[in-house]
Amino acid sequence: MAENEAAPTPVKSGGFDFSTPLGLVLALSCLLIAFYMEKNHMGNLGGLPVFFAPLLNISAGFIVFGGTISAAMVSFPLPILMRLPSLFIKSMSGAAEGGPELVALFLRLAEKARRQGLLSLEDEAAQIEDEFLKKGIMLVVDGTDPEVVRTVLEIDSAVLRERHKSGYELLEAMGGYSPTMGIIGTVMGLVSVLSDLSDISRLGPAIAVAFIATLYGVGTANILWLPLASKLKRKSEAEVAGREMMLEGILSIQAGDNPRIVQEKLAGYLAPSIRPREEGARQEAGAGRR
Repeated sequence: MAENEAAPTPVKSGGFDFSTPLGLVLALSCLLIAFYMEKNHMGNLGGLPVFFAPLLNISAGFIVFGGTISAAMVSFPLPILMRLPSLFIKSMSGAAEGGPELVALFLRLAEKARRQGLLSLEDEAAQIEDEFLKKGIMLVVDGTDPEVVRTVLEIDSAVLRERHKSGYELLEAMGGYSPTMGIIGTVMGLVSVLSDLSDISRLGPAIAVAFIATLYGVGTANILWLPLASKLKRKSEAEVAGREMMLEGILSIQAGDNPRIVQEKLAGYLAPSIRPREEGARQEAGAGRR
């Protein structure tokens, strides 16, 4: 190798993923703790109202909730699993603004760009809160080639889609693990019950308690994990569709399209029932200029 030729920079491999061994240890610990509690009849919670007591069991909770989270730790990298609390918050947040309001915004931007030029949009971009839309407008103001604008914004959308996908796939996986953990808990409970038949009078209640784990597993899968995953998936699709709408509007403004054409293009992304009528959209755009 010549002396002035730079040596290739080595690419370091990723560090050790602690989530896999940690998940395995946690799963085994939950199973052992639950089995110990079942053998010593420590799973039931005393002192509770009669109608609640049959449905509450600590050992079943250890197996179902602890086991589900442990399996998720083995399946997914720790950074994705750490996003679980934020996924709950995201599922309860409202939908992003869009629809007719976004059409009215682009109509106003298109009219201003047509009258005063693309450079006049710099002040408008400073007032836009959406980072994706602001980036697109600034790329246009800077005179970036349309194909480059499209590529940059499409990469942003693709990264967003993959980040959202990892979140709802985590919840979908947990929805698959949870019923299985419930079955494991029920089997362990039955093993504990059938290993000691000295008191037949306790056999029925003990078997009923064993099936609480199945109830927890199936219940949380179909009430919590899978519905949350479905909701986040719909939110992700709506956000990506909104970005596609923004991209079309940005490129239309850059191409110098007539504001009416911009409006017609973007209205095509909306359901017919919420598409703004031309006069109404123009009134909203005019109100935004005042």
